[in-house]
Amino acid sequence: MRLQRIDHVGYAVEDLEEAIAYHQRLYGATVTHREESDRDGVREALLAVGDSYLQLLEPTRDDSPVARFLTRHGPGLHHVGYGVADVAATLADLQDMGVRVVDDTPRHGSRGCLVAFLHPKSAMGVLVELVEDPSRAGNGTAT
Repeated sequence: MRLQRIDHVGYAVEDLEEAIAYHQRLYGATVTHREESDRDGVREALLAVGDSYLQLLEPTRDDSPVARFLTRHGPGLHHVGYGVADVAATLADLQDMGVRVVDDTPRHGSRGCLVAFLHPKSAMGVLVELVEDPSRAGNGTAT
């Protein structure tokens, strides 16, 4: 098991369009992907940052994990996504080591990726997302 890269940093935001405009105005960030997930109750935008992304997440339902996070903590850093070659194998290795997980098995995430989350209590207080991105097969860089 080896982490290949920081795939993205996820931010919980109250207003997606306002957050995009902020990052465009201050940093010249470019939106490379938008998606809405009914299952997770979020709208997202990915902004390119070098070989990684900033993922802005706005809740679409009051009962979504991002909405609950905003209620408890306000807007800000939500999670860190690490790129891995094989999310299922990485997740199994971590579970064998006693790491507490949110997802027992990988599931479909944005951009056609397979993902699984690790519980913050087993990841030094940070919600960690493991990301297997088929467009980065092999060496971990975009193809």
